Amino acid sequence: MRQHPISPVTEPLQYRAIGVVRGSYVPADPAQLTRGVIRTAEGTEIEAVVLGRLLTLMRRHLDLETPHLWVVYPRSREENQLHLQMVGVWEPSTLSTPGAEAAEPAAEAPAAADQLPEGDDYFSIRGELIFTRPETGDLVIKVRQQPRPDGNRPVPFKLQLRGEIPLEHLRHFVSLDLRRQGQQLAVERFEVIGPVAQRGNRGGRGARRPGADKGGPAKPKGHDRAVTRQGR
Repeated sequence: MRQHPISPVTEPLQYRAIGVVRGSYVPADPAQLTRGVIRTAEGTEIEAVVLGRLLTLMRRHLDLETPHLWVVYPRSREENQLHLQMVGVWEPSTLSTPGAEAAEPAAEAPAAADQLPEGDDYFSIRGELIFTRPETGDLVIKVRQQPRPDGNRPVPFKLQLRGEIPLEHLRHFVSLDLRRQGQQLAVERFEVIGPVAQRGNRGGRGARRPGADKGGPAKPKGHDRAVTRQGR
């Protein structure tokens, strides 16, 4: 059994946006579980949709009246409002294998096996820094997705985040560790991997195709590394 819901990075320019949020899922319509909100312990309600096989697992094995640690993909659709795509649940104490056994009601405190070293509300985002304003703590990351089985390439999406990254790192590929704070994701640590070749260089020297999560990204032209820690 895998020991962590977020897979380790395997390529230098591996794009991704994934995290975990603990809370109770409240569907907008009890008869249709696909849309609703995740209600966290502090009372924040985060708009969410359920994707893939998680829907079957929820219907058959999960008590939606109790909190769970949901594996999610974050999106920014409106300013200062987080949107989550729910793709899994991390609960080894009750689900030794997804769908294998029914989950019992969760205790008031999560079991030790259900807790992650990074803690709840942790997010990992890797992509191109396309906007940063250190004086206000605003930044935007562009994330590219891996091609679909039919060969089509999904349109990249942008995430509005909170954090201070210097202007000299604009148009660089960055790796971010973040923490959810209400409806926002705040940077706790960032690493600058290297510059991103712009599409204006089509066919020219230095042109390359950025990689996608689980894809085969090309290596950056040079490593301009910087590691910065911010207070947790």
